[in-house]
Amino acid sequence: MLRKAYSFIKRSYTLQMSYKFEFFLRLFFMLFNILTYYFIAKLIGSAGMIYLKPYGGDYFSFVLIGIAFSTYLMVSLRGFSETIRDEQMMGTLEAMLVTPTATTTIITLSSIWSFIFASFRVFMYLVVGILLGVNMTDANIIGALVILILTIICFSSIGIMSASFIMIFKRGDPINMLFMSTSELFGGVMFPIELFPPWMQNVSHLLPITYSLNGMRHALLQGYSLSDLAPDLGALVVFSFVLLPMSLLAFNYAVKKVKADGTLIQY
Repeated sequence: MLRKAYSFIKRSYTLQMSYKFEFFLRLFFMLFNILTYYFIAKLIGSAGMIYLKPYGGDYFSFVLIGIAFSTYLMVSLRGFSETIRDEQMMGTLEAMLVTPTATTTIITLSSIWSFIFASFRVFMYLVVGILLGVNMTDANIIGALVILILTIICFSSIGIMSASFIMIFKRGDPINMLFMSTSELFGGVMFPIELFPPWMQNVSHLLPITYSLNGMRHALLQGYSLSDLAPDLGALVVFSFVLLPMSLLAFNYAVKKVKADGTLIQY
């Protein structure tokens, strides 16, 4: 398994590095994005202190965690489906799926580079944020890692369901559209959900990203212990237990259907 994982990572890395200019452009626009929110935070000042107090009181720290870790959601929603689409276009998907390797293993390993690169981007976000004054001296690293693992499981499950729709319908993925359109607004990426009226907060509580970002902010910015993080951890565990089996069932069904229909390599 480790040899297979290494082979997939090496292949994806080689493809990524063949477009070096794109790689450096991504890093440039990431830094540009951070500076944009840094100066927006300067403009806001202490205007939203009442809503930001539970997260440390600083808007730049709040939004930095939001845009950094929402990267995993975007990668999950796009990574699996884009991997499927790329393999279909190159004509390699069918060849891989007829090998003895399990289908779920193939789709997971094919997307692993996307998560490695996303983790590198998150690390860069945090490093630049610290250089610009974000205080993480009390960060609970263990708590943040536990939340990160549960976050990746939840978001990956959604991404696998998204890939399943792509395989069957080729276009018009409702999972991707639903979560992409609602997560930034209702998930608390840019501002606290406490700004919402109660009925909108109820929508926020139905999204795993809400608990992921809330827990990550408390762990990194305020050093909450694992017991303090228990409500967010518990919610993410529940989402993981529900979403992961659903996603694997959906993907296995999608593979069987497209094989039976003879549309596996169509896109």
